[in-house]
Amino acid sequence: MTTPHNHAKPGDYAEAVLLPGDPLRAKWIAENFLTDARLVNSVRNCLGYTGTWKGKPVSVQATGMGQPSLSIYVHELINVYGLKTLIRVGTCGGLNTKVKVRDVVLAQAASTDSAIVRDRFGPYNFAPIADFGLLRSAADKADARGLRFHAGNMLSSDIFYHADGFAGYDKLPAHGIIGVEMEAAALYTLAARFEVKALTICTMTDCLITKDEIDAEARQTSLRDMVELALDVAVEA
Repeated sequence: MTTPHNHAKPGDYAEAVLLPGDPLRAKWIAENFLTDARLVNSVRNCLGYTGTWKGKPVSVQATGMGQPSLSIYVHELINVYGLKTLIRVGTCGGLNTKVKVRDVVLAQAASTDSAIVRDRFGPYNFAPIADFGLLRSAADKADARGLRFHAGNMLSSDIFYHADGFAGYDKLPAHGIIGVEMEAAALYTLAARFEVKALTICTMTDCLITKDEIDAEARQTSLRDMVELALDVAVEA
């Protein structure tokens, strides 16, 4: 069975998948990390691949930018293709001076300005959180690798360019928000709804407070560390 967004056949995906936003990053992961990677989806150039990592099957599927786009792909990966473990790999902006460029951020939870956690739970505000087993595994493996990492609350925002700049985030650092990206809350909400496991792992590439930014060479090295960490977690889930 295929969908309007995915022409993969049943069985084309492994049960565990990495979810970068950028289709070219999905291609880069497949070509540089997976063994015997094969293209399983190319609809709208949102590329998906399946191969092996350390002898175990794993997939990578681009989701596009933002929570609406990710929600389409994640819903279909879970409900059409039967995936059980979904790990977003991406970049984030820093909202805490303790988080330095190149640091790994494990999104323990994901606050959001999106309607995805409103209007669906009656009078309640849903709190999207990571799967604890995946979070613990990622923290242990990052520690063993000697990676600088932080586990905490992330902001998943539907807005990239705030009209008032950093003032759009000014109350968040005081409440422990350590980074901002655009997808984790939707991923965690769908994972909870359909009883699968999900985690978001990001590399902090630019700090919104200090204005520090990662250079091109450091970005590539840091993303490699993050992807290897995510793959190790995925195949052992």
